[in-house]
Amino acid sequence: MFKIAHAEFIAPGIKRFVIEAPRIARKQKPGQFIILRLCENGERIPLTIERSDPQRGTVNLVVQSAGKTTNLLNLLETGDSILDIVGPLGKPSEIESFGTVVVMGGGVGTAMAYPTAAALKKAGNRVISIVGARNKELVILEREMGEVSDTLMITTDDGSYADKGFVTDKLRQLIDNGTRIDLVVAVGPIPMMKAVADVTRKERIRTIVSLNPIMIDGTGMCGGCRVLIDGKSEFACVDGPEFDAHRVDFS
Repeated sequence: MFKIAHAEFIAPGIKRFVIEAPRIARKQKPGQFIILRLCENGERIPLTIERSDPQRGTVNLVVQSAGKTTNLLNLLETGDSILDIVGPLGKPSEIESFGTVVVMGGGVGTAMAYPTAAALKKAGNRVISIVGARNKELVILEREMGEVSDTLMITTDDGSYADKGFVTDKLRQLIDNGTRIDLVVAVGPIPMMKAVADVTRKERIRTIVSLNPIMIDGTGMCGGCRVLIDGKSEFACVDGPEFDAHRVDFS
């Protein structure tokens, strides 16, 4: 059993959990994820680790209510426990000094982009972060992203906060203004990541996306998380979850 040290909603339907998992906290790296199961007969779902604290032995998960298990998970409170958590899984993000990196988070994908942005900043990169959400209430981790970014841009689909538009609008603005971009990292819904890839492909800017297909075991055994990379099947759980966006068959 894994005890929930703290739980709070950070936006409507989006909850942050701080979970006691010392072994995972010691080994977790940006870009990796866990798979959890709430009860004996429950399904296994993958969730990206927002951050870890090796000293406290905790990992943070940000969960958006979307299906049965995430709805049940978001009913849990501080002091409750989760039956199983396995991890860290997947390949870590590639962290080195690239130069100027644009980190893009769409919706709850911002929680997945945050640890990578923090690590890239620590590695000496100039980090420009672009965070997008449907509306003001769903903008998450604004303070945290601002702390690890040289520049933070925010967009909302409906214009209820910051600039109206999509994250790709801000990316296009940077490109049109002549900003040198050495790498783009995009995490969010599939249509958002595809749109980013379409923009950067034309500009020949290296782009990394984090894919999130259905997973069962997270070890490459079940084959449920197949993705097409350059026309060949790979597994998001062990070959990813991060891939070169220009090699991904998003359709």
